[in-house]
Amino acid sequence: MSHASRSRSGASASSRKASPGWRSDRGRGAPGAFPPAQVAEVKALACELPAERGVPLSRWSSAELAREAIRRGIVAEVSGATVWRWLSEDAIKPWSHRSWIFPRDPDFRRKAGRVLDLYAGRFEGKLLHPGDFVVCADEKPSIQARKRKAETLPAAPGEGQKVEHEYERKGALCYLAAWDVRRAKLFDRCASKDGIVPFGALVEQFMSVEPYASARRVFLIVDNGSAHRGQRSIDRLQGAWPNLIVVHTPIHASWLNQAEIYFSVVQRKVLQPNDFDDLGVLEERLLAFGRHYERIAEPFEWKFTRRDLDRLLDRLDPADEERGRRAA
Repeated sequence: MSHASRSRSGASASSRKASPGWRSDRGRGAPGAFPPAQVAEVKALACELPAERGVPLSRWSSAELAREAIRRGIVAEVSGATVWRWLSEDAIKPWSHRSWIFPRDPDFRRKAGRVLDLYAGRFEGKLLHPGDFVVCADEKPSIQARKRKAETLPAAPGEGQKVEHEYERKGALCYLAAWDVRRAKLFDRCASKDGIVPFGALVEQFMSVEPYASARRVFLIVDNGSAHRGQRSIDRLQGAWPNLIVVHTPIHASWLNQAEIYFSVVQRKVLQPNDFDDLGVLEERLLAFGRHYERIAEPFEWKFTRRDLDRLLDRLDPADEERGRRAA
């Protein structure tokens, strides 16, 4: 066997690749091998919440899993590095976490499907008419104006901006925006706070001008925020604008509203870092950015379809879905 075909420990590279679960614990220098049953037990332990095992932790680390496996007699000795290697083989990462909201709307599939169909140019099984428009609207409340106690310094060679950590709060405002999905047209405004009146003013801002005022239909996609929640909001808005059709996303599904994509751009491009002398400067900057963005914007390339939605919901464990509904 050539030198290149052997590992640093002298073991054959081909044998190491063929049976990773049986490798010796080189981290501890243990002479024995781990049977597949022991490896499987450790992986099963990693897939449990620590609290279910009576361990006062929120998440496992590989070192903690190694200690717990030894304490429970699953193995006599094992290192955290070895446990990490086993888990990597199955892409199990108990030391990480992500936020998750179980679907709590009993009509989630139908409501989400209506929104996705509109993005795809359809409504109730039919293609949208050329005289139809799809507009997403929402508000970004409680945006603070933070005046830094020392001047923000621009980037220099080898350095980024320098922003003073301490600041004075100069109040907060609400930024409202409506985004025409197919035309990349933006309508926006600021208010002292969110509510029915400011949101109604936003709708009037685009519904009172052409081409929306005389459009065949204007589909308004909104989430379930207090200013546009439930049947009362439908009656109020559609009563004021007969060609308006209000379409709600499911509960806790604001990610289906494309206005949130625009707000994420605002967060990155305008509000980070937050350095505004007062609310007037903040409002001026937000509205100026809206005009700037509209000049360069194109429709968002929305890729999540009804088929993707069906696959996602079909993967959910029915028991998990039921827990989410009970939590609502």
